[in-house]
Amino acid sequence: MTNSLADPHTRFPADAPASDGPRDIVILGSTGSIGTQAVDVVLNNPGRFRVTGLSAAGGRVGLLAGQAHRLQVRTVAVAREDKAVELRQALRAEYGTGEPIPEVLAGPDAATELAAAECHTVLNGITGSIGLAPTLAALRAGRLLALANKESLIVGGPLVKALAAPGQIIPVDSEHSALFQALMGGSRQEVRKLLVTASGGPFRGRTRAELANVTPQDALAHPTWEMGPVITVNSATLVNKGLEVIEAHLLYDIPFDRIQVVVHPQSYIHSMVEFTDGSTLAQCGPPDMRLPIALALGWPSRVPDSGPVFDWSKAMSWEFFPLDEEAFPSVPLACHVGALGGTAPAVFNAANEECVDAFLAGRLPFTGIVDTVSAVVGEHSGGHPAGTDPTLSDVLEAESWARSRARELAQAVVEARA
Repeated sequence: MTNSLADPHTRFPADAPASDGPRDIVILGSTGSIGTQAVDVVLNNPGRFRVTGLSAAGGRVGLLAGQAHRLQVRTVAVAREDKAVELRQALRAEYGTGEPIPEVLAGPDAATELAAAECHTVLNGITGSIGLAPTLAALRAGRLLALANKESLIVGGPLVKALAAPGQIIPVDSEHSALFQALMGGSRQEVRKLLVTASGGPFRGRTRAELANVTPQDALAHPTWEMGPVITVNSATLVNKGLEVIEAHLLYDIPFDRIQVVVHPQSYIHSMVEFTDGSTLAQCGPPDMRLPIALALGWPSRVPDSGPVFDWSKAMSWEFFPLDEEAFPSVPLACHVGALGGTAPAVFNAANEECVDAFLAGRLPFTGIVDTVSAVVGEHSGGHPAGTDPTLSDVLEAESWARSRARELAQAVVEARA
């Protein structure tokens, strides 16, 4: 697919047949949901992959040290500088006195430094826009990028597109991995529509009025996937799906009016591609992230037995519903933001992160999340030209403004409700 970041028909030079040894991998965000499952994939394929570096935020130092020891990595990075001593102590406890511990990098730039280290593939499983700098570093260093950090594209799309070579990015999100695989069935000119599936989250079928009193506990009870709190709330508001639409547009260079969200509660079909002849190709499988992770790490080859398979001897029902855009306005808002371009997607993402924090802390109602994000986006777009190519400084400045403004608007909601 010409001009697309993730082209299944293009082989990045690093994917040429390599030596007989295992492929060297760096895992960013190794203690999170994506990272821990990536570790599982590696441990189940010891002759195929070798992890040389791990990074994490620093909240689960013991787990990070245990991963480092099991994988025998060279370098461990932690974003919180105040956790460096605790990490070294945890590593020493894991390794014992007679074995040298890995190199430790600490500080907000540690993951970015590790992303540029010598390896074949960098898996970016960091959550949030802080994953942008490591994404850019990996691309700049010429690494194959297995991308689970969708915020890298959302907030820094033009920056990523300017750096990425054809075939250098392999998507890890289940939806974009599904599109990647389905797109193998035809050329760019034959693609009519991308169909991005959504489970509908815990509130599928509810009206906007019925969402007014949703609690954080309600929102964190996702029916299908186990994820971190921010992503889980984003799935409940369908902001996550809006972000995925923007990501699909950037990855595959398909216009927004040819990307459609379809609600599929079972999460068995991960996304589909409709072609001009009327055929639709779907990628399906039980909801398990190990399969798209393994595909990205092993690309262009598949890794056998990466995830579970269906038991076709048992009856199954697969359902599909149109998206209720009145109850869940986040998807059309995201399409609007994506079409605006420039720093608008960064504002959308940053404002949402602040609003999710406010909701989880009980300061903002559930419906107030997207309402507030929409207000912040509206204020920003009113004063900034559309379609500009932002610098990294522009992105960071827009994010900072959006976070501050979102906090102000959320506080105004608190005061109005008092």
